[in-house]
Amino acid sequence: MELKKQAVRSTLWAVADQFSSQIVAFGVNLMLARLLLPEDFGTIALFNVVMSVSSVLINGGLASSLIRTPQLDNRDLSTVFWFNVIMSSIIYGVIFMLTPLIADFYHKPILENLIRVYAVILIIDSFVTVQSVRFEKELNFRTTFLIKMPSILMGGISGILFAWLGFGVWSLVYSALIKNVVSTLQYWFYSKWRPSFIFDKLKFKKHFGFGIRMTLSSLLNVVSDNLYPIIIGKKFSSTELGYYDRADALKQFPINNISSILNRVSFPLFAKISHDDQRLKSSYQEILRLAIFGIAPLAGIMILEAKPLIRFLFTEKWLPIVPYFQILSLAGVLYPIHAYNLNILQVKGRSDLFLKLEIIKKLIIVLVVIIAIPFGMYGLVWGQVVISVISLFINTFYTGKFLNYNLFQQLKEIFPSVFIAFVTSLMMWVLDKKVLYAQQDIIRLMVIGVLFLSVYLGITYLLKFRELSLIKNLISKK
Repeated sequence: MELKKQAVRSTLWAVADQFSSQIVAFGVNLMLARLLLPEDFGTIALFNVVMSVSSVLINGGLASSLIRTPQLDNRDLSTVFWFNVIMSSIIYGVIFMLTPLIADFYHKPILENLIRVYAVILIIDSFVTVQSVRFEKELNFRTTFLIKMPSILMGGISGILFAWLGFGVWSLVYSALIKNVVSTLQYWFYSKWRPSFIFDKLKFKKHFGFGIRMTLSSLLNVVSDNLYPIIIGKKFSSTELGYYDRADALKQFPINNISSILNRVSFPLFAKISHDDQRLKSSYQEILRLAIFGIAPLAGIMILEAKPLIRFLFTEKWLPIVPYFQILSLAGVLYPIHAYNLNILQVKGRSDLFLKLEIIKKLIIVLVVIIAIPFGMYGLVWGQVVISVISLFINTFYTGKFLNYNLFQQLKEIFPSVFIAFVTSLMMWVLDKKVLYAQQDIIRLMVIGVLFLSVYLGITYLLKFRELSLIKNLISKK
């Protein structure tokens, strides 16, 4: 019961942390999107793969190892800390030397200086990985909430100011640097732990043994996630990449954030009960049902009202992202199933199987991308839906074996929520096209949003959906 109470408290703080910070970040990006051009966002997206790969190499998968290790001492923490700091310095030096090649690849000379300045973030972040892991392991999302909000606010306000003064794409760079500096200072302020001058080879070997496979898996994941930006930036244009990047970011705001909240709580929670398959399966079922129950109606609203939503938020110049946003929202509905199934492998310590699945999926992604390229941007975006569906079969394979909970059982659990969301979407589509089509965007968004959620919740209440009882129990036992 104590573990469940801790999970409830942690979930509430994770919600506050994730959504409050993301709402502020969303507001900042909204202002920046109005002040900057799609090409500016596309330019930053061009080198996201460099930053993402570097972050994975610096962390080395050791953070996951720290979270899943029951008992940690100062030798564990200090060893990982110094590894991160040293690796970040080495990798920054490599990036500094490679920037001319990256700029030549995209035929954008400005990238050389942009990347060299932006990559300083890697060194800054290496000083807080261990502190962040300690808070997460303890499910202390209250502190991360207190850290994130000032960081995002200061970074965002400075970015808006730089954009208003005409700094263009550099506004995004300076904003990120300021945010991460403020965040790092706060992590050191709130954390009582300080590293000792210790590097334990045995401790490193233990964490590295688990982490290396997670690192390779993460590298594959990062490269595949950035395969689209690389191809779009090279084959199409920075403007087109800017459209895709903003569509994906807007999709992630509600869909990935709900999943991320539950993922942040579920991973350390699953780690605590990894030895008890029955409890693990029961907890997994509840989290999966809750995630889809919340995501399905939101995805329906986003797909249905994409055009008025984007025009209202970003103005007419961003309307080309509407179809990308709708298709990506469809693919995003399955994200929780992917994430939580992979969490099971991690808490079971099977990073070897995790890596095996990632290799298989990446080969499929490359194949789908090759097939989709001749069909242009729409082919590439629809390819994401195909990849998401195929990955569903792959990610659930070992969970079915470990917990006796296969794909079809999982789909059976979530089908009612998805079906009710689909039926409600059809009803709202008729209303929007026949009655509200001539209304102002804000009116359409408010009416459809309120009615959609009212109808969806009303139907699920009448049908006595178990998810409502789960939510009620979480609230009543806080």
